[in-house]
Amino acid sequence: MFDFIVSNLAIIICVVAGLGLLVVEMFVPGFGVPGVSGIILLAVSAVLLGLKSGVLAAVGLIVIIMALVAVMLSIALKSAANGRLSRSTLILHESESSEEGFLSSSDMSVFLGREGETRTALRPSGIAEFDGVRLNVVSDGVFIAQGVRVKIVRVDGNRILVHTI
Repeated sequence: MFDFIVSNLAIIICVVAGLGLLVVEMFVPGFGVPGVSGIILLAVSAVLLGLKSGVLAAVGLIVIIMALVAVMLSIALKSAANGRLSRSTLILHESESSEEGFLSSSDMSVFLGREGETRTALRPSGIAEFDGVRLNVVSDGVFIAQGVRVKIVRVDGNRILVHTI
């Protein structure tokens, strides 16, 4: 056993260090140095084993490495969802809600019920002007020609629905 470890020490070190670097990469944002280094070390270990013991052994090692990476990833994701990792500072717990004053887009509901005129044809979307403000609007799928009077009947986020008057 000791002779096996000594004769394959470079391969074992490459596999262990490569898997360790991939674990580090799972918790570092982006695809950076630890992930690339881990992949390179794992590839080097497969090449070294292929040169020493043949292609079949290298393919076997690659299959084992892929299985280990899949297990590590599933453990990390499970921990991030509801385990110890979910309580760490790596996981974002705060959210920005509209009750706290955060808006993803400007509030267009102030235009609800206003009347204006189309500046372009609505097929079904286009531009209409309401009290001097040009807005992107949509109709209910019907064609509305340019210069027609319209009224805003519903506002869903940035989607402004108009009907002819």
